[in-house]
Amino acid sequence: MKKILSALVFISTAAFAQQIPIPLYPDSVPNSKPIPSTYKEYYGDDSFLFKVSVPTIIPYFADKDKANGTAVIICPGGGYIGLSMDNEGWSIAKAFNKIGVTAFVLKYRLPSDSIMVDKTIGPLQDAQRAIQVVRENAAKWNINPNRIGIIGFSAGGHLASTAITHFDKVVIPNKDNISVRPDFGILMYPVITFGPFAHVGSRENLIGKNPSQAQIDYYSNEKQVTPNTPPTFIVQAEDDDTVPIQNSLLFYEAMAANKVKGEIHIYQAGGHGYGLYNTTTKDLWFDRLTNWMDANGWLKK
Repeated sequence: MKKILSALVFISTAAFAQQIPIPLYPDSVPNSKPIPSTYKEYYGDDSFLFKVSVPTIIPYFADKDKANGTAVIICPGGGYIGLSMDNEGWSIAKAFNKIGVTAFVLKYRLPSDSIMVDKTIGPLQDAQRAIQVVRENAAKWNINPNRIGIIGFSAGGHLASTAITHFDKVVIPNKDNISVRPDFGILMYPVITFGPFAHVGSRENLIGKNPSQAQIDYYSNEKQVTPNTPPTFIVQAEDDDTVPIQNSLLFYEAMAANKVKGEIHIYQAGGHGYGLYNTTTKDLWFDRLTNWMDANGWLKK
């Protein structure tokens, strides 16, 4: 009986251990102000997280018998005001584990003048740092440093699309010159443009209510695509009434113009924020993603 109990304790501890958050900045958080006493992290309904001040990555390591060396950083959405940690975070990580991919759910800072010197770069700093941390620890975590991607949902899709188009503008300390370029991107019903088809709430939360045209253009990521943008997979529903479908179309058009490899999947229905399952169709977008990743060699051991 003692042996059985010991085994159960070990299994429980191992399962929990893989989900212990890893602080992105063990010493001090860059671009930060002293945190006001009123600025405290809390969960609302549906595992929606607000007021993040200590950014972390939450690791979900693939089982050793399945692990193929590929990793992905997951950016939950939430309009740059909160993070949908379950629907667009933990559940997505578990799906990646099933296909042998190690996942890291990024708990990133939401843009705030209360805690940041420059709120416009805060989320990108955390995304770049997450990629940097995973590359730094690739050997220890049995990850191929050349197979690290990023996926983002809604406003998290804006962050992911910023990460795949602004990687040559490093906004974190990087004394070892570690690449912060993701090797592939996955954009789920993403906020992309800050122009006429913008999700206004996300734009205002990131760059304010009266941004300059230069700021609008800089974070309209369809305008930042180059031939060096990594291969990208895009999914959105045509009837999305939160983020206009033009966001995905503009980005894919820019990819095609720059000969960036990728796929786009437009569903006739599904709305916005459906996470892993678009219940209006029997087709599973994650199956399409799995096929795309396999075709590009990212699922090979």
